[in-house]
Amino acid sequence: MKILLSGTASDSHTWNLVYLGLFLEELGHEVTDLGPCVSPELLVAACRLHSPELVVLSSVNGHGYRDGLAAVQRMRAEPATASLPVVIGGKLGVDGCRQEAEVARLLRAGCDAVLGEGDLDALRDFLSARALEQVAT
Repeated sequence: MKILLSGTASDSHTWNLVYLGLFLEELGHEVTDLGPCVSPELLVAACRLHSPELVVLSSVNGHGYRDGLAAVQRMRAEPATASLPVVIGGKLGVDGCRQEAEVARLLRAGCDAVLGEGDLDALRDFLSARALEQVAT
């Protein structure tokens, strides 16, 4: 699967992206890593350029909810990316606790999955389920 991996607009961390990129490649996926501090507009432009089958957003700085919401809303507003699957994970809030209301809002906005901080098993499960869906269609 072609995956576009990206940090969020305000997150300058890169170690999470390096780790996730290696993890996804070990699972057999083709990964394009956009790096940190990716604006929603840049994310949409990169989707047009690379034609991924999935977008994975990662946050470490604790602003993943706010930045992720803006990114997915922008993607859903663009016809070329409106139906492109999006997964977000990492530290979504500065308090370090998962806020179910924020998770629900991300899902309503168009995220296909909202994963907990460091939950690679959930990411692996999501990818496996997507692969099974593609085989079934």
